[in-house]
Amino acid sequence: MFNPWKYSHGRTHWTKTGKSVISPIKEIIEDPDFPEGAAWKRRSFRANETILREGSEGRSLFVIESGTVRVTAHVVLQDDRRVQPGICDLETGELFGELGLFEHHPRSASVMAVTDGQLIEIDGERLSRYLDAHPETGYRLLKELFGTVIERLAKANRRIEYLFGWGLRAHRIDEHL
Repeated sequence: MFNPWKYSHGRTHWTKTGKSVISPIKEIIEDPDFPEGAAWKRRSFRANETILREGSEGRSLFVIESGTVRVTAHVVLQDDRRVQPGICDLETGELFGELGLFEHHPRSASVMAVTDGQLIEIDGERLSRYLDAHPETGYRLLKELFGTVIERLAKANRRIEYLFGWGLRAHRIDEHL
């Protein structure tokens, strides 16, 4: 497995990953105008740790430096039974939290650590101000974030289609169509 974020002696060393959103993020967090500690911070996590809770408020963007996390959401079944299925796993070089980046609203899912790892947490308000002051970098980042959201939406649509088909077959409704 490749590691796009090689951490050594307190500094991130970047490699090409094919995940183009990393390039603008790398540029931003290495800029002295976007200081570590105030605009972004590095966080370690342990396996089974909750990183984000569905429904909590937050405007941070997270980039996984190492490790694997699982995105989950609560689903209410019949008789008020609840389950929390995994939506997807994210690994080194991937990001999450982008939906709440520019607006305050509750988190749409929880994120749990599958393995030990490390991530970068970027403050959304500081990032917004930085992007206003650096529009070329902002354009590249937003273009890549838009691509990530489109890719995730396409995957979600395929999952919904599969689940819908499964439900029709499970209840033999497809025989009546």
